[in-house]
Amino acid sequence: MISFTEAQILAWMTPLLWPFLRALALFQALPVLGARTVPMRVRIGLAAFLAIAAQESLPPLAPAVAATPLDAAQAMLLLVLQQVVIGLSLGFAVRVVFAAVEFAGEIIGLQMGLNFAGFFDPLSASTATATSRLFGTMVAWLFIVMNGHLLVIAALVQSFSAFPVGPEPFAFLHQMQPQRWGAEIFGTGLWIALPLVTMLLFINLVLGTISRVAPQINIFAIGFPVTLGVGLFGLVMTLPLMQQPFTMALERLLVQFR
Repeated sequence: MISFTEAQILAWMTPLLWPFLRALALFQALPVLGARTVPMRVRIGLAAFLAIAAQESLPPLAPAVAATPLDAAQAMLLLVLQQVVIGLSLGFAVRVVFAAVEFAGEIIGLQMGLNFAGFFDPLSASTATATSRLFGTMVAWLFIVMNGHLLVIAALVQSFSAFPVGPEPFAFLHQMQPQRWGAEIFGTGLWIALPLVTMLLFINLVLGTISRVAPQINIFAIGFPVTLGVGLFGLVMTLPLMQQPFTMALERLLVQFR
Protein backbone atom coordinates (compact mmCIF):
# COMPACT_ATOMS: atom_id res chain seq x y z
CA MET A 1 0.00 0.00 0.00
CA ILE A 2 1.34 3.38 -1.02
CA SER A 3 1.23 6.08 1.65
CA PHE A 4 2.42 9.65 1.82
CA THR A 5 3.32 11.81 4.75
CA GLU A 6 2.26 15.42 5.13
CA ALA A 7 5.87 16.54 4.75
CA GLN A 8 6.13 14.78 1.38
CA ILE A 9 2.87 16.32 0.16
CA LEU A 10 4.06 19.77 1.22
CA ALA A 11 7.41 19.25 -0.51
CA TRP A 12 5.61 18.38 -3.77
CA MET A 13 2.82 20.93 -3.63
CA THR A 14 4.24 24.16 -2.20
CA PRO A 15 6.89 24.80 -4.91
CA LEU A 16 4.08 24.77 -7.48
CA LEU A 17 1.24 26.30 -5.46
CA TRP A 18 2.69 29.74 -4.73
CA PRO A 19 3.96 30.48 -8.28
CA PHE A 20 0.63 29.25 -9.64
CA LEU A 21 -1.38 31.60 -7.42
CA ARG A 22 0.84 34.57 -8.18
CA ALA A 23 0.72 33.90 -11.93
CA LEU A 24 -3.05 33.38 -11.87
CA ALA A 25 -3.54 36.70 -10.09
CA LEU A 26 -1.29 38.33 -12.69
CA PHE A 27 -3.31 36.98 -15.60
CA GLN A 28 -6.49 38.25 -13.96
CA ALA A 29 -5.25 41.86 -14.06
CA LEU A 30 -2.91 41.80 -17.07
CA PRO A 31 -4.10 43.60 -20.23
CA VAL A 32 -4.61 41.54 -23.40
CA LEU A 33 -4.27 38.14 -21.67
CA GLY A 34 -6.59 39.26 -18.87
CA ALA A 35 -9.32 40.54 -21.16
CA ARG A 36 -12.86 39.27 -20.83
CA THR A 37 -12.57 37.53 -24.17
CA VAL A 38 -9.88 35.18 -22.79
CA PRO A 39 -11.59 32.18 -21.11
CA MET A 40 -10.80 31.44 -17.49
CA ARG A 41 -9.60 27.94 -18.41
CA VAL A 42 -6.94 29.47 -20.65
CA ARG A 43 -5.69 31.70 -17.82
CA ILE A 44 -5.57 28.79 -15.39
CA GLY A 45 -3.71 26.67 -17.92
CA LEU A 46 -1.18 29.44 -18.61
CA ALA A 47 -0.64 29.98 -14.88
CA ALA A 48 -0.09 26.26 -14.30
CA PHE A 49 2.29 25.98 -17.25
CA LEU A 50 4.24 29.02 -16.07
CA ALA A 51 4.48 27.65 -12.51
CA ILE A 52 5.92 24.38 -13.82
CA ALA A 53 8.29 25.97 -16.35
CA ALA A 54 9.72 28.46 -13.86
CA GLN A 55 10.70 25.92 -11.20
CA GLU A 56 14.40 25.92 -12.11
CA SER A 57 14.58 29.72 -11.91
CA LEU A 58 12.78 30.17 -8.60
CA PRO A 59 14.71 30.51 -5.34
CA PRO A 60 14.12 27.85 -2.67
CA LEU A 61 11.34 28.50 -0.21
CA ALA A 62 12.12 29.50 3.33
CA PRO A 63 12.03 26.51 5.73
CA ALA A 64 9.26 28.13 7.78
CA VAL A 65 7.09 28.57 4.68
CA ALA A 66 7.82 25.12 3.26
CA ALA A 67 6.92 23.49 6.57
CA THR A 68 3.64 25.35 7.02
CA PRO A 69 0.99 22.67 7.67
CA LEU A 70 -2.07 22.49 5.47
CA ASP A 71 -4.44 22.78 8.41
CA ALA A 72 -2.93 26.11 9.55
CA ALA A 73 -5.76 28.18 8.12
CA GLN A 74 -4.49 31.60 9.17
CA ALA A 75 -0.91 31.06 7.97
CA MET A 76 -2.08 29.60 4.65
CA LEU A 77 -4.54 32.46 4.15
CA LEU A 78 -1.79 35.04 4.65
CA LEU A 79 0.49 33.24 2.19
CA VAL A 80 -2.29 33.04 -0.42
CA LEU A 81 -3.15 36.69 0.14
CA GLN A 82 0.46 37.71 -0.42
CA GLN A 83 0.63 35.93 -3.78
CA VAL A 84 -2.64 37.47 -4.90
CA VAL A 85 -1.57 40.97 -3.87
CA ILE A 86 1.79 40.76 -5.66
CA GLY A 87 0.29 39.21 -8.80
CA LEU A 88 -2.49 41.79 -9.01
CA SER A 89 0.00 44.62 -8.41
CA LEU A 90 2.20 43.39 -11.26
CA GLY A 91 -0.78 43.26 -13.59
CA PHE A 92 -1.90 46.67 -12.35
CA ALA A 93 1.53 48.12 -13.18
CA VAL A 94 1.17 47.01 -16.80
CA ARG A 95 -2.42 48.23 -16.94
CA VAL A 96 -1.26 51.66 -15.73
CA VAL A 97 0.98 51.96 -18.80
CA PHE A 98 -1.91 50.96 -21.08
CA ALA A 99 -4.15 53.51 -19.37
CA ALA A 100 -1.50 56.20 -19.90
CA VAL A 101 -1.48 55.60 -23.66
CA GLU A 102 -5.28 55.54 -23.80
CA PHE A 103 -5.34 58.75 -21.77
CA ALA A 104 -3.10 60.34 -24.39
CA GLY A 105 -5.56 59.27 -27.07
CA GLU A 106 -8.40 60.76 -25.03
CA ILE A 107 -6.64 64.13 -24.81
CA ILE A 108 -5.87 64.13 -28.52
CA GLY A 109 -9.45 63.21 -29.38
CA LEU A 110 -10.82 66.06 -27.30
CA GLN A 111 -8.41 68.51 -28.93
CA MET A 112 -9.43 67.28 -32.39
CA GLY A 113 -13.09 67.77 -31.61
CA LEU A 114 -13.90 64.06 -31.56
CA ASN A 115 -15.44 64.10 -28.11
CA PHE A 116 -18.83 63.50 -29.72
CA ALA A 117 -17.47 60.31 -31.33
CA GLY A 118 -17.42 58.38 -28.07
CA PHE A 119 -18.78 54.87 -27.87
CA PHE A 120 -19.15 52.15 -25.28
CA ASP A 121 -16.21 49.78 -25.04
CA PRO A 122 -17.39 46.34 -23.84
CA LEU A 123 -13.85 45.25 -22.89
CA SER A 124 -13.27 48.04 -20.39
CA ALA A 125 -16.97 48.67 -19.68
CA SER A 126 -16.50 52.40 -20.21
CA THR A 127 -17.07 55.10 -22.81
CA ALA A 128 -14.03 56.07 -24.88
CA THR A 129 -13.33 58.22 -27.90
CA ALA A 130 -12.26 56.83 -31.25
CA THR A 131 -8.67 57.99 -30.83
CA SER A 132 -8.47 56.46 -27.36
CA ARG A 133 -9.57 53.08 -28.70
CA LEU A 134 -7.14 53.42 -31.61
CA PHE A 135 -4.27 54.04 -29.21
CA GLY A 136 -5.44 51.17 -26.99
CA THR A 137 -5.53 48.76 -29.93
CA MET A 138 -2.15 49.90 -31.21
CA VAL A 139 -0.50 49.57 -27.81
CA ALA A 140 -1.98 46.08 -27.38
CA TRP A 141 -0.33 45.01 -30.65
CA LEU A 142 2.86 46.78 -29.63
CA PHE A 143 2.84 44.95 -26.29
CA ILE A 144 2.92 41.60 -28.07
CA VAL A 145 5.28 42.61 -30.89
CA MET A 146 7.93 44.02 -28.56
CA ASN A 147 7.69 40.92 -26.33
CA GLY A 148 6.16 42.86 -23.48
CA HIS A 149 4.47 39.68 -22.23
CA LEU A 150 7.92 38.09 -21.88
CA LEU A 151 9.10 41.08 -19.85
CA VAL A 152 6.12 40.65 -17.55
CA ILE A 153 6.79 36.93 -17.12
CA ALA A 154 10.46 37.64 -16.36
CA ALA A 155 9.39 40.23 -13.78
CA LEU A 156 7.02 37.68 -12.25
CA VAL A 157 9.77 35.08 -11.89
CA GLN A 158 12.22 37.64 -10.49
CA SER A 159 9.61 38.89 -8.04
CA PHE A 160 10.10 35.69 -6.04
CA SER A 161 13.65 36.85 -5.34
CA ALA A 162 12.68 40.46 -4.60
CA PHE A 163 9.55 39.52 -2.62
CA PRO A 164 9.90 35.90 -1.42
CA VAL A 165 6.95 33.95 -0.14
CA GLY A 166 6.35 34.95 3.47
CA PRO A 167 3.55 35.41 5.97
CA GLU A 168 3.45 39.22 5.62
CA PRO A 169 1.18 40.07 2.67
CA PHE A 170 1.00 43.79 3.36
CA ALA A 171 4.75 44.35 3.60
CA PHE A 172 4.79 44.44 -0.21
CA LEU A 173 2.18 47.22 -0.31
CA HIS A 174 4.06 49.22 2.29
CA GLN A 175 7.31 48.94 0.34
CA MET A 176 6.03 49.43 -3.21
CA GLN A 177 3.05 51.75 -2.55
CA PRO A 178 1.29 50.99 -5.87
CA GLN A 179 -1.30 53.70 -5.20
CA ARG A 180 1.32 56.21 -6.37
CA TRP A 181 1.56 54.61 -9.79
CA GLY A 182 -1.51 56.56 -10.89
CA ALA A 183 0.73 59.58 -11.45
CA GLU A 184 2.37 57.58 -14.25
CA ILE A 185 -0.90 57.76 -16.20
CA PHE A 186 -0.91 61.55 -16.37
CA GLY A 187 2.84 61.96 -16.83
CA THR A 188 3.23 59.43 -19.64
CA GLY A 189 -0.11 60.34 -21.22
CA LEU A 190 0.76 64.03 -21.46
CA TRP A 191 4.23 63.14 -22.73
CA ILE A 192 2.76 61.13 -25.60
CA ALA A 193 0.01 63.65 -26.41
CA LEU A 194 2.14 66.80 -26.08
CA PRO A 195 3.44 67.01 -29.70
CA LEU A 196 0.00 66.65 -31.23
CA VAL A 197 -1.66 68.91 -28.65
CA THR A 198 0.95 71.60 -29.38
CA MET A 199 0.26 71.27 -33.11
CA LEU A 200 -3.49 71.59 -32.61
CA LEU A 201 -2.98 74.55 -30.28
CA PHE A 202 -1.02 76.31 -33.02
CA ILE A 203 -3.83 75.58 -35.50
CA ASN A 204 -6.39 77.03 -33.08
CA LEU A 205 -4.28 80.16 -32.70
CA VAL A 206 -4.11 80.53 -36.48
CA LEU A 207 -7.87 80.06 -36.80
CA GLY A 208 -8.45 82.61 -34.05
CA THR A 209 -6.25 85.12 -35.87
CA ILE A 210 -8.14 84.51 -39.11
CA SER A 211 -11.47 85.07 -37.39
CA ARG A 212 -10.23 88.44 -36.11
CA VAL A 213 -8.71 89.55 -39.41
CA ALA A 214 -11.61 88.37 -41.60
CA PRO A 215 -14.80 88.30 -39.48
CA GLN A 216 -16.94 87.47 -42.51
CA ILE A 217 -15.39 83.98 -42.67
CA ASN A 218 -17.44 81.37 -40.85
CA ILE A 219 -14.64 79.99 -38.67
CA PHE A 220 -16.84 77.21 -37.33
CA ALA A 221 -17.46 75.88 -40.83
CA ILE A 222 -13.77 75.64 -41.74
CA GLY A 223 -12.30 75.15 -38.28
CA PHE A 224 -13.51 71.62 -37.67
CA PRO A 225 -12.31 70.13 -41.01
CA VAL A 226 -8.94 71.83 -40.63
CA THR A 227 -8.50 70.70 -37.02
CA LEU A 228 -9.62 67.17 -37.86
CA GLY A 229 -7.35 66.94 -40.89
CA VAL A 230 -4.31 68.23 -39.04
CA GLY A 231 -5.10 65.91 -36.14
CA LEU A 232 -5.31 62.86 -38.38
CA PHE A 233 -2.07 63.83 -40.08
CA GLY A 234 -0.43 64.23 -36.68
CA LEU A 235 -1.72 60.79 -35.61
CA VAL A 236 -0.13 59.19 -38.65
CA MET A 237 3.16 60.92 -37.89
CA THR A 238 3.25 60.18 -34.14
CA LEU A 239 2.04 56.58 -34.07
CA PRO A 240 5.45 55.16 -35.15
CA LEU A 241 7.06 57.07 -32.25
CA MET A 242 4.83 55.52 -29.58
CA GLN A 243 7.16 52.60 -28.88
CA GLN A 244 9.82 54.58 -27.00
CA PRO A 245 7.63 56.16 -24.27
CA PHE A 246 5.60 52.97 -23.90
CA THR A 247 8.71 50.83 -23.50
CA MET A 248 10.33 53.23 -21.06
CA ALA A 249 7.22 53.47 -18.89
CA LEU A 250 6.75 49.69 -18.89
CA GLU A 251 10.35 49.01 -17.91
CA ARG A 252 10.26 51.74 -15.25
CA LEU A 253 7.37 50.03 -13.47
CA LEU A 254 8.50 46.42 -13.98
CA VAL A 255 11.99 47.08 -12.63
CA GLN A 256 10.47 47.53 -9.18
CA PHE A 257 9.65 43.82 -9.07
CA ARG A 258 13.25 42.73 -9.73
